[in-house]
Amino acid sequence: MGDNHNVNLPPGFRFCPTDEELVVHFLHRKASLLPYHPDIIPDLDLYPYDPWDLDGKAMAQGKKWYYYSRRTQNRVTTSGYWKSWACDEQIISSNSSKRVGVKKYYVFHIGEAPEGVKTNWIMEEFKLSCNGSSSSSSSSSNGGRSKRRGSSKTDVSKWVICRVYDHSCDDNDNDDGTELSCLDEVFLSLDDFEDISFPN
Repeated sequence: MGDNHNVNLPPGFRFCPTDEELVVHFLHRKASLLPYHPDIIPDLDLYPYDPWDLDGKAMAQGKKWYYYSRRTQNRVTTSGYWKSWACDEQIISSNSSKRVGVKKYYVFHIGEAPEGVKTNWIMEEFKLSCNGSSSSSSSSSNGGRSKRRGSSKTDVSKWVICRVYDHSCDDNDNDDGTELSCLDEVFLSLDDFEDISFPN
């Protein structure tokens, strides 16, 4: 489902999931081979693609692109590589207060590691917590037939959901208010606010 423009969705539909919704409603159901609706996030092998090539291949909402990918250590693309950045962030269920997933951050660098040039492209990679994926592999402990089924589920549970965006072009219409605009970040980065001169 790479071309999300042909998806039959109601007028006014806006895809703006929270981190918890991405993990619980989309990623967990995909890993468990359960149906989910709307089925609009495509499967995409990220790493041959540079982030600016995702348009038209991944699910786009504003300036953000969403897709499923297989978990891998190889994060090298045609023009550069994704480098781990910041610490992992735990995703906690709002209903049960249990950890349901983990979010990892990556920054895209142009060139070859480790001398690449850092860009503004950010990737948030969501994976299920160990507790979430263990339930699918627990059925593989007995017998040949259930073992085969269990191993295929374990294989499918290696999926992640990625959200990619250019940090310098973040949407200004985010409803959660957690992300700052470029102008906000400039003002917050200034050391001495008294040096700012405002027009009359």
